[in-house]
Amino acid sequence: MLAKTFIERFERYCPQWLAEDGDPVGLHIGTLDNEIQRVMMTLDVRPEVVAEAIEKQVDFIVAKHPPIFRSIRRLRADDPQQKMYMDLIKHNISVYAAHTNMDIIHDGLNDWFCEMLGIEETTYLVPTHTIKMKKLAVFVPIEQGASMRKALGKAGAGQQGNYQNTSYSLIGTGRFTPQEDAHPAIGEIGKEESVQEAKIEVIFPETITEKVLQAMVEAHPYEEPAYDLYPLDNLSQHYGIGRVGQLKAPVLLEDFIDEIKCVFQLEGLRLIEPKAKRQNVQRIAICGGSGEQFYQEAVKAKADVYITGDISYHTAHDIQANGLTAIDPGHNIERECIPRFIKKFNEWKAEEGWQVDFIPSETSTNPFQYK
Repeated sequence: MLAKTFIERFERYCPQWLAEDGDPVGLHIGTLDNEIQRVMMTLDVRPEVVAEAIEKQVDFIVAKHPPIFRSIRRLRADDPQQKMYMDLIKHNISVYAAHTNMDIIHDGLNDWFCEMLGIEETTYLVPTHTIKMKKLAVFVPIEQGASMRKALGKAGAGQQGNYQNTSYSLIGTGRFTPQEDAHPAIGEIGKEESVQEAKIEVIFPETITEKVLQAMVEAHPYEEPAYDLYPLDNLSQHYGIGRVGQLKAPVLLEDFIDEIKCVFQLEGLRLIEPKAKRQNVQRIAICGGSGEQFYQEAVKAKADVYITGDISYHTAHDIQANGLTAIDPGHNIERECIPRFIKKFNEWKAEEGWQVDFIPSETSTNPFQYK
């Protein structure tokens, strides 16, 4: 199948518009118009990962971290990083990145971290998006109802919480008289026609309005589809980066640290403690990746502990001065995205009947060791 077919399904789950401003998500190298047979999921795109992809005859790479985060000024074969781009192009391997949108989505990386650590009753650490919803009501012959609902669902309509392909149908009678120059799918020129029709209603985020309407028009058998489009003032979708929640019961900080090391298979981590040290902890804030800039939000949320990676020396001082305990397990814990997305990809494969293999990258891209 074409890469664009896979990415259309991927972006229904992890849309680009959820990424933070300036985040270079989406296609970085190659094209979505090529046929693909083997897709690899990775955290990072590094020279050794590219070598793995070439060896395993991969056509397409999905990465958490964008391979081109800043502009490239040169493309030289004697530079390992730049040669990596040349190797990808030479072997016709396309690369697609989902970065902060993967952190922000419902049932995304930060939710998985909370699940792994037993953090419940979660809310957002930092709200990022409030998206208004719309409702489409389209009138279609009953016989085409199922195909219309399927087309609207594939376009991303009908996603409500943990449910997808939600819709409502009402049966009625449609009447029309084709005029000259019309090309009716049903009926004859100049003769009044009546048809049993289904009124199909679906809701969707306003960000995909054009995509949903296009899918509706393409799936509709009529030359002139009849439909209504409504803004919904009573319904919005809210998104945010990071999570704040509760452990089931207070635990000793040392025991919680041991749990983090066990869950993420860490040899060690960095701990920042204020002078007034905590014995027990229960309210936990977490943000995968480099989230040191959000520590003040963890303070405002009255978190006992803030878990995030890449905390710098001076920020650690500020965290300590604010009386917050922080744990830096490293950036590499985001590798959890690999098995989670491979599982999702295979679920989509079963649903759609794809003839594509999805494989995890087996190359460790963690540059740090503990001695």
